[in-house]
Amino acid sequence: MEFLRDISAVSQIFVLTGAGISKESGIETFRDSDGLWNNHRVEDVATLEGFYRNPDLVYEFYNHRRKELNSGIKPNKAHLGLSNLEKYLKISIITQNIDNLHELSGSSNIIYMHGELNKARCIKNDQHVFQWTKDLTEKDKCSQCGSQMRPHIVWFGEMPFQMDEIHSIAEKSDLFVSIGTSGEVYPAAGFVNMFKDMQKPTLELNLEPSRNQNLFDFGIYKPATIAVEEFKDLIIKKLK
Repeated sequence: MEFLRDISAVSQIFVLTGAGISKESGIETFRDSDGLWNNHRVEDVATLEGFYRNPDLVYEFYNHRRKELNSGIKPNKAHLGLSNLEKYLKISIITQNIDNLHELSGSSNIIYMHGELNKARCIKNDQHVFQWTKDLTEKDKCSQCGSQMRPHIVWFGEMPFQMDEIHSIAEKSDLFVSIGTSGEVYPAAGFVNMFKDMQKPTLELNLEPSRNQNLFDFGIYKPATIAVEEFKDLIIKKLK
């Protein structure tokens, strides 16, 4: 990685992660090749309109995924490798995933831009957010105002969380690393453009090149567990 020859200039890394980093832990990606999400139309289970049209279906969809996540799924070597890098550099993880595997691996600086599966929130006040590991149903009410509850997930058509903070982190970071993401879902797919505009190096770690591969200075195209390990070892070697 010739573009990282001056590693002394890197003190903070902006890491964007997608479904590809958690797949090796046993969590399947949302979207299948035919565009369906676990045999459901995206419009039915990942939009506010779908929730109001058939809340039971949406509750059931996320209850199933929550049970799967909490059934013993563990972080893999890619999650653990990023956590280990915190010993050497400041690592800011901006994840599109709704699982908690970065947290379980020990990473400390995480933004869940698309929400968290193990949380629920009030439909009337999005500041009323609660830890939630059991099933969520229409009968569950907000303990602060009595309104209906919904999964704490950013659906299509909704604004991802903490965008101002994400942009601030980008400005302070010296390197952009994208791991296990297709480069198709915005605004996350546009983060690499921010770094190119700031003339900062960009790196893609993916099973195969993403749609915006041409915007990256370098890529490692292998399973996330292998790609992150190679990246981590290179960084540590250059720092020594």
